[in-house]
Amino acid sequence: MIVQHFTYNDIQTFEQRYKAQFINSLSGFKSANLIGSHDVNANSNLGIFSSVVHIGSNPALVGFIMRPDNGERHTLNNIINTQQYTINQVSTEHYRMAHQCSARYASDESEFNHTGLTPQYVANINAPFVKESRLKYALTLQEILPISLNNTQLIIGEIIHVICQKHAIQPDGYIDIESLSTASLSGLDSYHTSNRISRLSYAKPNKALSALNVMGATVQQDEQITINDKLEAGDD
Repeated sequence: MIVQHFTYNDIQTFEQRYKAQFINSLSGFKSANLIGSHDVNANSNLGIFSSVVHIGSNPALVGFIMRPDNGERHTLNNIINTQQYTINQVSTEHYRMAHQCSARYASDESEFNHTGLTPQYVANINAPFVKESRLKYALTLQEILPISLNNTQLIIGEIIHVICQKHAIQPDGYIDIESLSTASLSGLDSYHTSNRISRLSYAKPNKALSALNVMGATVQQDEQITINDKLEAGDD
């Protein structure tokens, strides 16, 4: 198998679009989410993001990266002005409609109207959910952290409302997103489905790992996963 090496200088010579696709692919599979918001005039907006990340569970914080200001950051402007937004996981049934939300529509044009996705409103939440999404949640803005290295911003919100199909929620709190047909992204435009290998027990030194089923229960002994000799070899 032929392997290529790329130095810092090599990367700097990449054509801009090629570089964006190449570097975006390095971080592996990412979650695909639609962020719903609306402006002070109740014009709804949807944007697709692959940078949503867990920040903490107590309080329940989630973040995402907002790209550099090009004067048309409808999502961020709406979040700042209304203090609320929704995050809606993309599924295999509507990933093409979700991808179309990356098109640059005018601020008074709703992506819902252009893509066929359906807005869903819940009491006391001013931002729209995506009806087609099987796992979604609303947040209130908590903090915006500038990243000076590339003029991006980390937007942090606290979860205030969650909507999820009941069958996916397991007894230990794990949400089986695979059962929701959740799609993931790689690079800028490649969509994927997942195939779970296994859940694993909490890792502790000098204790063999146990394979768990989707509900968090230990599986049969012949399916257990044992620790190899890597730790003794110094590979952690």
